[in-house]
Amino acid sequence: MRYCSTRGGVQGWGFQQVLFSGYAPDGGMFMPEALPALSPDTLKLWTSMSYPELVLELCSLFIPHDVIPHDDLKDLLSQALYHFSVPGAVRLVRLEGGLCLLELFHGETLAFKDLAMRCTAHLLQYFLRKENRRAVVLVGTSGDTGGSAIRSVCGLQGLDVVVVFPRGRITSIQERQMTTSLEDNVHVFAADGSSDDIDVPLRRLFADQDLVKRHGLMSLNSVNWVRILVQLAHFLYAYLQLSGIEQVKGHVLPSLEVVVPTGGAGNIAAGCILKQMGVPLRLVAMVNRNDTVHRAVESGDFSMADSVKKTLASAIDIQDPYNMERVFWLLSGGDSALVKRLMEEFQDSHRTVLPGALHKKLSSVLSAGSVTDEGIVETMQKCWQDSRYLLCPHTAVAVWHHYHCPLRPGESRCCIATASPVKFQEAVHRAGLTLELPEGMQRLKKMRTRCAKLEEGMDWESQLRERIEHIRSVRERFWPSHVDNSYSVV
Repeated sequence: MRYCSTRGGVQGWGFQQVLFSGYAPDGGMFMPEALPALSPDTLKLWTSMSYPELVLELCSLFIPHDVIPHDDLKDLLSQALYHFSVPGAVRLVRLEGGLCLLELFHGETLAFKDLAMRCTAHLLQYFLRKENRRAVVLVGTSGDTGGSAIRSVCGLQGLDVVVVFPRGRITSIQERQMTTSLEDNVHVFAADGSSDDIDVPLRRLFADQDLVKRHGLMSLNSVNWVRILVQLAHFLYAYLQLSGIEQVKGHVLPSLEVVVPTGGAGNIAAGCILKQMGVPLRLVAMVNRNDTVHRAVESGDFSMADSVKKTLASAIDIQDPYNMERVFWLLSGGDSALVKRLMEEFQDSHRTVLPGALHKKLSSVLSAGSVTDEGIVETMQKCWQDSRYLLCPHTAVAVWHHYHCPLRPGESRCCIATASPVKFQEAVHRAGLTLELPEGMQRLKKMRTRCAKLEEGMDWESQLRERIEHIRSVRERFWPSHVDNSYSVV
């Protein structure tokens, strides 16, 4: 299993190199050079497996045993997925009207990011310990990623994490999950801009290969391939539990529709990859008023609006769904020249038009829709009235589709529930509902906070570069001078 960049400038990389990376050196994103196929017999064999067992099976397909022996991989993933509040780390919930939700938010920060983030962090520490190295994780967040990244690396030796969040554009709980982390290896910045604004200096830092190599600079955003790899299991678990495959004889498999709240498009990219591997999914990408993905699917217009719109579903307030680059590469048959041209045009002008053949393929693989704040509120109210179940605003973006697009006879559907509603009190109150904060969340309000500011007009790239350099100088006082922090690329 080897990896390449979606823009064609890198080929033949191994798993460890990709794990300790952000964007590829040519600005693209890493993908497997070839995808393994999942046969009907294999899928039927896996129907009784738990979510953690499926994560192990999928990771084993993409991580060679000579890189991480199978028993070591099993132990690492078991440790990563152990401390979740429900057995098996995830839970399926069946509600009135045929609504089925896959709850992915039972980790420490109550967001789906905890699942893949903890797995990725444990894989990182495996190599750091083995080779006596350090690394710096650089993360931009639209809300949930930052807190999850911080909690995933806390207590793990050899890692510092630098997190940048958009000030005033996330909930107070999301902010405090980051700013109350006072550990020495945690560095939090509040930026006066959107999450898309934050991505610009981060891309430039990852493009500086000298900086990347000297500091072991890497990403835990879904830019990192391993985040996508683990997220394949969301879709596979839902499919095996809900499609009825165990009742089918022969090799003609039933399909399952999976509805995904979509921001950076990491989850929807994982769904497209699993579909390409042979799992018959009908994928629906649902967005809020930041509707880049919706317009791309509907008309081929892949462009940003003038500004990121603030919505109740703040974690998907994203106009640059960067993982769509992986989707375009996959659906174009790995046409890296086309992807490079499209994405560079998109980054330069914030707009591009998909070629007819690519748009046709995209719209055959994905459906999409866009939901207003009013639609989010109405969906939260209806779900509570029908089932006494409280949705988070992001999950409501997906469930809106369920209420407005009834299933045909014989079809099955699953909506992805990405976060707990306790993190989004404003949306809960807007819906006229109430929810008592858990004790852990109430404690956050009383804890001391720490973060640095990236104000409008500042050179954010320079500020972050200085902090990364400072981290190295501090660590060298306590870290043997003969240890090379860098990860050489061969």
